[in-house]
Amino acid sequence: MNDYIWRGNSYSGVITVVSVTIKEGLIMKCEELYFSTYGRDPEGISFCPYRISPLGAHIDHQNGVINGLAIDKGIHIAYSIKNNGVVEVQSVNFPGKRAQFHVAGVPDHKQGDFADHLRGATRELAEKYPLRYGISAVIEGELPIGGLSSSASVIIAFLSALAKVNSIVLEQWEIIMLAKAAENHYVGVNCGKLDQCCEVLSRKDNLLYLDCSNDEYELIPTAAEMKPYSIAVFFSGLTRSLASSAYNLRQDECKAAAYNLMAFSGMEYGKFSDAVLRDVPTNVFQEFGDRLPDNFRKRAVHFFGELNRAQKGAEAWRKGNLEEYGKLIFESGRSSVENYECGCPELIALFNIMTETDGIYGGRFSGAGFKGCCMALIDPDKAEDILGFVKERYLDMFPGLADKYSSALCCSADGVKIGG
Repeated sequence: MNDYIWRGNSYSGVITVVSVTIKEGLIMKCEELYFSTYGRDPEGISFCPYRISPLGAHIDHQNGVINGLAIDKGIHIAYSIKNNGVVEVQSVNFPGKRAQFHVAGVPDHKQGDFADHLRGATRELAEKYPLRYGISAVIEGELPIGGLSSSASVIIAFLSALAKVNSIVLEQWEIIMLAKAAENHYVGVNCGKLDQCCEVLSRKDNLLYLDCSNDEYELIPTAAEMKPYSIAVFFSGLTRSLASSAYNLRQDECKAAAYNLMAFSGMEYGKFSDAVLRDVPTNVFQEFGDRLPDNFRKRAVHFFGELNRAQKGAEAWRKGNLEEYGKLIFESGRSSVENYECGCPELIALFNIMTETDGIYGGRFSGAGFKGCCMALIDPDKAEDILGFVKERYLDMFPGLADKYSSALCCSADGVKIGG
C-alpha cells in the first residue's frame, strides 16, 4: 500500500476552478464561438478529460473492479455567469443547436437533445445546494463522440462551471456521484461509476484501480521498467446513444443471473433491483452456473472472467509487464464479443484488426461497445505504421465510412481540472 491509496469518501480532495484557458497559447473553438456569440471573452474555461478503461469492462454496475486512465483529450466549456439564473448553452460539435433553461425550472423529463445531460446535472446539484446563478456556455469536445465517456465528461465540466458561479465547492466523490445520478435519474442510462471515477480520480502515469463495491481505489504508478506506450483510439465512424441501445438490457441480464444464482444456492436475497453479481461467490457460480438460461450464464461468465482479468491486470501493471497487460486486454475484448455480446460489426472488425496489428500490446472496445470506438495500448515507435495499417484494413471492409473514420494518439493525464 502506498501514498496513493484512499478509502471511499474519506479523502477530502476538492474540485477547484481556475478561470484561465486550458491550452496555453491556443484559442479553443469554444472560445471563438463564445466571442462571436456574445461579443466578449468568456470568464472561465472548464475542462474534463475523457477516459479509457482497459480492463473491468461492463462490470462496474455489478460492483466489480476496474482499471482506468484519464487521457489528455476531453470536453472544454467556455462560460460566463448569468445573473438571471438562466443556463444558455450551445455546442461546437452540434452547430446551430442551442438550449436554454432556468436553474430553478428544469423540465421534469428529458427533452431529447444534447442538453439533457446538463439539465440532469442542474437538477442534481439544485437538490443539494441553492442555485441562484446560471451560465452562458459553449461546449467543445476534442474527439468524436462515442466510447470515451463524453457524456460523463460534459456533465462533470458543466457541474464544475455551474458550481463555480454559485460559489459551491464540490468534493471529488461528491461530483462523481452527482454526475452519475444525472445520467441514471434524468437521462435514463443505468451507468455505474467507472467513467466518473476515471475522469476525476486519475493521475498522469498512474493506473486507477477501483473497487466499485466499496469505493476503495489505488493509483498504481507506471513501473520504471515498463516499456513506453501510447494510447491509440480508433473511431469506427458510428455514434450511439446508450439509452436506446442494449446497454440497460445487459444490466438487467446480469441482475437476473445474480438473482437466480442466489436462489439456486439458498443465499438470502432482497429486491431484484439490488442484485449484483459481485455478491455471488465464485464457487456458487461454478456450481450453479449451468442452470442459468444461456444469456444470463454468458453475462455471468463475462463478469467473473473480467473481475479476474482486472485484478491480474493491476498486478501486471505494478510489475511493469506491458505484454501481459496487453494480453489481458485482448482477452477482455474477446469476452465482450462472445459472452457479454456487445459490439456492432464495425467495432468487432476493428477489434479483430487490432489483434493482427504489429505493435499493439492490447486493445478492445472502448465504452459500452455497441458503437463508437476501440482503444489500444501501442508501441509509440510503431505508431505511424499502426494507424496506417488499421485504417487501410478497416476501410477496405467499410469504404462507406471513409469520411467518418478517424484515429487519435493520446497520453495518460490527470483527472478533472478546471483551467491550467
